[in-house]
Amino acid sequence: MNWILERAAEANHVDLEAWETALRCAVLQAGAGALQTLLDGIGSGPQVAPVLCGCGSLMESRGREDKDLLTVLGPVAYRRSRYVCPDCGESRYPGEEALDVVGTTRSPGVRRLMARAGSKTPFKEAREDLLVYAGLSLSAKDVERVAEQTGEAMGAWNQQERAEVLARPPLPTGQPPIPILYISYDGTGIPMTRRELAGRRGKQPDGSARTREAKLGCVFTQTTVDAEGYPVRDPDSTSFVGAIENAEDFGWRIYAEAVRRGIDHAQRVVVLGDGAVWIKGTAEMHFPGATQIVDLYHARQHVATLAKLLFPDQAVAELAQRRLWWDDLDAGAVEKIMAEARVRLPRRSQRRHDALKEIGYLDKNRDRMRYAEFRRQHLFVGSGVIEAGCKTVIGQRMKQSGMEWSMRGANAILTLRCTMLSGRQQDYWESRAA
Repeated sequence: MNWILERAAEANHVDLEAWETALRCAVLQAGAGALQTLLDGIGSGPQVAPVLCGCGSLMESRGREDKDLLTVLGPVAYRRSRYVCPDCGESRYPGEEALDVVGTTRSPGVRRLMARAGSKTPFKEAREDLLVYAGLSLSAKDVERVAEQTGEAMGAWNQQERAEVLARPPLPTGQPPIPILYISYDGTGIPMTRRELAGRRGKQPDGSARTREAKLGCVFTQTTVDAEGYPVRDPDSTSFVGAIENAEDFGWRIYAEAVRRGIDHAQRVVVLGDGAVWIKGTAEMHFPGATQIVDLYHARQHVATLAKLLFPDQAVAELAQRRLWWDDLDAGAVEKIMAEARVRLPRRSQRRHDALKEIGYLDKNRDRMRYAEFRRQHLFVGSGVIEAGCKTVIGQRMKQSGMEWSMRGANAILTLRCTMLSGRQQDYWESRAA
């Protein structure tokens, strides 16, 4: 480091950025040397406890082998003992297990940075960011591979946690009860590769599909209202879960998250969503005592469609009727809307069929559309949190122009983003270090 200071002193001009860069490199190199010294001896030589193979046999030491590790400080040489099973030939490196570098040449710190970068931006951009911000020279494929592997590992961790949460009885937490716990979920399409879409029907003109639906759910709490009586979501209370999977599997996923978040000691549970059959079915199966609310803005869309069907080519009348019905909807007077709509139904036409379908939607969900009553109870009546979640968690990263995902990659990155945006990334890495 002295030579850097000498060069700086001899320079005829000030170049702060160059000095910063040079000193940073020198400090990292010194740190890497210190880290290499710390690693020396970990997993080398005789082990305190016998090293056993998965088959149960006692493994034998076969000497030391070198392994180059990429750490956040730079490359580090590592020497560790290799053990081999005399019966089945399997190998183990106890030192690698202790350092969490089994099957990889990258330290946990580097993998964590790669996973975070790969979860936030396209892999090529993530590679460039890692080079600029951390001085790590990696390929885009390296970032993709590690990000997806980390996402899969987080998925396995989540699955184990779900199984444990669902298996144990409710436990007293010692914390005050939750006044209102909200559960909200929806689906959004993720663009997939042709292989993942083979044989699937979709909304393209030729009947083919370009996407597969990812289901996203969130849980959050409400303790207070604002000065005007509107509900206020508790800060940092939102957690996300999601995957490309069927409604039944997702139902258990969102239910387990609600249990983890404390549904057993919630004074009130509210399920917010649109009127989709699977959303209602999931609520009835897993949250039978919850207050169910259809998102007000979805309901308004259906009322607007109904007005358009009943007042074709009458823009002024359609607008006037839509506004009146939206006022009725805000008042929770769904039956009034349905009665007035039935009077205007055409006798025979596709419009009649479509209008009856919209009336049926209102009829089926009318008890979930008592918005005036819900507001009197200071409840949220819009699913804006999950709508924003679909854009933030999924759209911003996974629906950019030209993107196509495999099922494996999509679910891995979705798991990564849900874990990070739920503030649980540290929980995962601590579980690995335990």
